[in-house]
Order: sequence, then C-alpha cells, then structure tokens
Amino acid sequence: MGILGGNPKEEPMHYGEVFGVWMFLTAAKGIIAGNQTHLNHAGDEDLRKLLEEVIQASQQEVKQIETLLKNNGVGLPPTPAERPKASREDIPAGARFQDPEIAVAVSGEIAAGLVSCSKIMGESTREDIAMMFGQFHTQKAALGAKALRLNKEKGWLVPPPLHHSKVDD
Repeated sequence: MGILGGNPKEEPMHYGEVFGVWMFLTAAKGIIAGNQTHLNHAGDEDLRKLLEEVIQASQQEVKQIETLLKNNGVGLPPTPAERPKASREDIPAGARFQDPEIAVAVSGEIAAGLVSCSKIMGESTREDIAMMFGQFHTQKAALGAKALRLNKEKGWLVPPPLHHSKVDD
C-alpha cells in the first residue's frame, strides 16, 4: 500500500483540503446567519420551511466540519452571532426582503454549495473527506430540487430567455 493507504482519518489533510474545507465552513457559517435574517423577512410559509431546512442542514455541516478540522489541528474561522428572531411586521416594507428575492438567494446559495462540494470531493485524497462532501452534495441536491419546485409553484422562477432553434427546411 502507498503512503496514503491506511485509515483515512489518520492521514494528514493536504493544503488544498484544509483550504477548501475551511472556506466551505466560513461560507456555511455566513449562510446560516444570512438565512436566519431571511427567515425574519419571509412571509410565505413554504419558503419559511425551506429556510429552516437549509439552516438546519448548514448547522449539521458546520458541526461535522468543525470536528474534522479540530481533529486535524486546524483553527476555526469566526462564527457570526445568532440572529435574533424578529417579527416580519416590525421590518418596514421598503427595507424588507421580498419572498421572491429570498427564494432566488437561497437557490443561488444551494447551487454554489453544490459546486463547492464537487470541488472538494475532486481535490480530496482522503476518502472520509470526499465521502463527507458527497453526503453534503446529495443533501444540497435534494434542497435544490425543493427550491426549484417552490419557485415554480409560487411563480417566482424567472427563466433566462428561451432558445428555440429553427431548423432549415
């Protein structure tokens, strides 16, 4: 067996893994704070449920990644403060995020998370890290499908211009 052939958890993380995982953790912490704020602004109950699910999934990711980094002697990025719960009615209408704006932001976050998970999976030499991010990728794909369905059902999806090819007769 080669140099990286034993128990993956006993193998050192390489610099790319450390950087990718640390940056993913930084983004996940920011996404939690941002979506807690979005939750205060959201009026649609289905959107609120999706936000709560995204927050919960991100919190689980943070726990797993922090454990991985601590076990490998890597310092953790700062964690933003928990956002307090607020009543939507207390936020002035002109200062409030609208539900379609929140939905597109969440969809974009999920899409970016899928790309990040794929990148870390592809760069990993440790199977445990690749598998962890494979699990995150699967969860994000399911959340992305829920977000797409919600956007379609609510009429919030704004597709790019549709291309119709013309076949020469």
